[in-house]
Amino acid sequence: MFILALNGSPRREGNTAAMLGVALGEVEAMGARTRLIQVCDSLSGVKVPFCLYCSTPCRAVCYKNTGLADVFELMRRADGILLGSPVYFGTVSAQLKSFWDKTRLLRSEKSLINVVGGALAVGASRFGGQETTVRTLQDMMLCQGMVVVGDGHPDDDAGHQGACAQQPSQEDDAGLKRSKILAKRVLEVAKATAGLRKRSPL
Repeated sequence: MFILALNGSPRREGNTAAMLGVALGEVEAMGARTRLIQVCDSLSGVKVPFCLYCSTPCRAVCYKNTGLADVFELMRRADGILLGSPVYFGTVSAQLKSFWDKTRLLRSEKSLINVVGGALAVGASRFGGQETTVRTLQDMMLCQGMVVVGDGHPDDDAGHQGACAQQPSQEDDAGLKRSKILAKRVLEVAKATAGLRKRSPL
């Protein structure tokens, strides 16, 4: 199993990265291969970092031979994706939205259908828009045909929509615990649905 984490924060080592790191550590201990991607870094080599809808269907001309193309290739090979974002005015970061808008080619290829997805978010306050951000992340994944799961697991509890934390996330024990459970659930369902995906080895 290959589980990919996408950090939608402009901060490489911030609160969202900490949550994703804990989540990946959990599934690595269970035998999964993992990779953490910084969304901002993947956009840095793209001349226009947001989608202009320049062609239908998408021909990927805006990011050909860039780091973004490399990240999309990893996404094509993933069994599961953990999608994380800080809360910006009750929703996802601009960087993550720009990144996801550029996945139009993956959508037309049906590359992410049956890839298992889980969402996590961190906000500045306890009730600071984390759940609305998680729901936005889930909607983004559903538009790719992904199998979206929450942070429930048979070894723990039924969970909710996803993992939510308050900054500093490194000190939010409940948020870190939910991140681990979410990751376990993504891996569990990825294993159960492996036959639905055709993946070439990394």
